[in-house]
Amino acid sequence: MIKKIIVIMLAFVALTSNAQESTSSPYSLFGIGAQKFKGTVENRSMGGISVYADSVHLNLQNPASFGELKLTTYSVGTSFSSTTIKNQNESASVDDASLDYLAIGIPAGKFGFGFGVIPLTSVGYQLSSVGADESEQQFSGTGGLNKVFLSAGVKVNKNLSVGLDFNYNFGNIENKAILIRPDVQFDTREITSSNLSSFSLSLGLMYRTMVSDKLELQASVVSTPSFGLTSDSSIELSTIVLGNSGQEIVIDRQETELEERDIDLPAEVKVGGGIGEPKKWFVGGEYTYLDSGDYANALFVGDNVEYKAASKLKLGGFYIPKYNSLTSYFSRVVYRAGFRYEETGLNINETSIDEFGISFGVGLPVGRLFSNANVGFEYGQRGTKDFGLVREDFFNISVSLSLNDKWFRKIKFN
Repeated sequence: MIKKIIVIMLAFVALTSNAQESTSSPYSLFGIGAQKFKGTVENRSMGGISVYADSVHLNLQNPASFGELKLTTYSVGTSFSSTTIKNQNESASVDDASLDYLAIGIPAGKFGFGFGVIPLTSVGYQLSSVGADESEQQFSGTGGLNKVFLSAGVKVNKNLSVGLDFNYNFGNIENKAILIRPDVQFDTREITSSNLSSFSLSLGLMYRTMVSDKLELQASVVSTPSFGLTSDSSIELSTIVLGNSGQEIVIDRQETELEERDIDLPAEVKVGGGIGEPKKWFVGGEYTYLDSGDYANALFVGDNVEYKAASKLKLGGFYIPKYNSLTSYFSRVVYRAGFRYEETGLNINETSIDEFGISFGVGLPVGRLFSNANVGFEYGQRGTKDFGLVREDFFNISVSLSLNDKWFRKIKFN
């Protein structure tokens, strides 16, 4: 049965990834795009905290959590976002759908392993401006950065687990600018295409201990050192004619390869903790420090744009009425809620672009063992309408499947 479900999941993933538009944020113009991955649906429904780990769910934000696994776990997540973008004078609404992650975790005694693919950032914007001479500039961008990861965690003793993420990061970002002048027959188009690649590491630690007969304390630390992202770019300059339906007819084209360079991505440290009754409830918080003040050589940084060190605060938890109830399905449902406030590190016109979100969700038991379908909802805002900027009001719906199976069963003979 589990194999049939995985085939269905993979077919669904293929259909989703072929048609996805994962963001429509003007702020994705800067750097290498807007942050896409904010944890599994289970994490995101609790404000995005990565503090909690158990034996049947994947926590893709802390590799030490793989040391806690007791069952082989498959997980896939998708999301739908509806965003209203506003400035002082007007507003527009856009909808996006995307694949968020695909991963598998495998326990092996005190060790646990995992691998998968995650879209890390996303670029998706369309902007335009009209000058005093009635010339028009159109800007658009697509692409983003993804990662393929291999994780390993080990349970050092009954209280402590440590882990390591080894990542290969890759992607392509294309930025396009078109200049349209009313008294000129042809238009000018510039396309900058950047192929991105690098390796990176994350180190994780999880500690848990019973502080009373019923209460358990959990603590978590994740450190991601700064790493250089290699950018192999080219610029294409073209003379074009814009058709009535928006098609771009190329009259002349010239392409130039740019010198390879490195983008210094910022280091990050996450520290968190929480308390709860095992298999009943949990409440935790997490603080993240992002050293984005050293974020240099990004793909796009304007004269009025800079990066500064940033902080993030997340709070959340869950409640299960009775996880092993045989008479009530809803007693086995996991109820989650959380809150987050984040500084993105991006500053425009000396204004910090911040983001907050309020989330809640449920984990619905399906099938045998501890498999479940997770649904999460989040409302939030990003940016501000002041100082010539825009504010984004977004509502996200996230859905995931977390499927469990037991591998390496011992065969018994009578």
